[in-house]
Amino acid sequence: MTSSSRVQSPIKRLLTELQSYQSDPNDALLELGPVDDDELMHWRAVMKGVPGTAYQGGRWALDIHIPNNYPLSPPTIRFITPICHPNVDFKTGEICLDLLKTSWTPAYTITTTMTSIHQLLTSAEPDSPLNVDIAQLFRQEDYVGAEALIRFYTETERYDGRIRR
Repeated sequence: MTSSSRVQSPIKRLLTELQSYQSDPNDALLELGPVDDDELMHWRAVMKGVPGTAYQGGRWALDIHIPNNYPLSPPTIRFITPICHPNVDFKTGEICLDLLKTSWTPAYTITTTMTSIHQLLTSAEPDSPLNVDIAQLFRQEDYVGAEALIRFYTETERYDGRIRR
């Protein structure tokens, strides 16, 4: 198999996924697609906050890098907009989610992966933290403090179309 044919398979799959998303958008997302038309292996998403949670009203940009062997390997996804969450590194945007590491299968798509990241907002795992400060509040059962901190960053770091990292 030549190098160009290996890249063609992910591109064909990504174009199908993009068309599927455009015909049936995901409620968790405001935007999803390639950063530009010439680079189909680099996408960007804008995720909405979860209604009824401290993340309500939030908006975050995420950077999605798709490997050449996609869908056999997962995309690398990180938050560009800072988010206060136990399983997201506040500085780098790295996401701790099994789906992006050991649980990945080719059955997942970019859209279903983004849905899983959105669901992570309501199901934090403070025992596997990348942000130890907010995780500590959850472990101490200081839910009022955790919610106040999350709301503060959700409001002050809300994605407004500009990348600040």
